[in-house]
Amino acid sequence: MKNYVWITAILLFLVTACTKQNGSPTSPVNEMPDTTAVQTHAGSFVKGPYGTVSGMVAIFQQNGKYSLALQDIMISNGPDLHVYLSKEIQPVNFIDLGKIRSTMGNQLYVISGMPDLMQYKYALIHCQQYDHLFGSAELK
Repeated sequence: MKNYVWITAILLFLVTACTKQNGSPTSPVNEMPDTTAVQTHAGSFVKGPYGTVSGMVAIFQQNGKYSLALQDIMISNGPDLHVYLSKEIQPVNFIDLGKIRSTMGNQLYVISGMPDLMQYKYALIHCQQYDHLFGSAELK
């Protein structure tokens, strides 16, 4: 009987400890570009077919490197949300900048390499797990 209790306790612990969260973090984040960074492109998010995104996006350049800033962002919650820099409004040819850190606030993402920003002219919030576009912004 004592072994049964221990086995049950261990199984319960393993099941609850390994449960995957379904949503994205919701605590506000406040990451800002350095004051010496120069804004090169900007745009406003519009709602996608599967979620809602509002706020601004901007690309900044500093010391030959680019970063993408989500500003005053509000995103409807969903699993596996990522930030993309894309050639099209649908994520076909894109650079994955990473998972969103929160569904609200200001967030900063490093853009690896030196992509041609005349070609990569959309910022997207996309659910990778279900291939759903939550929102997009054209960068001008």
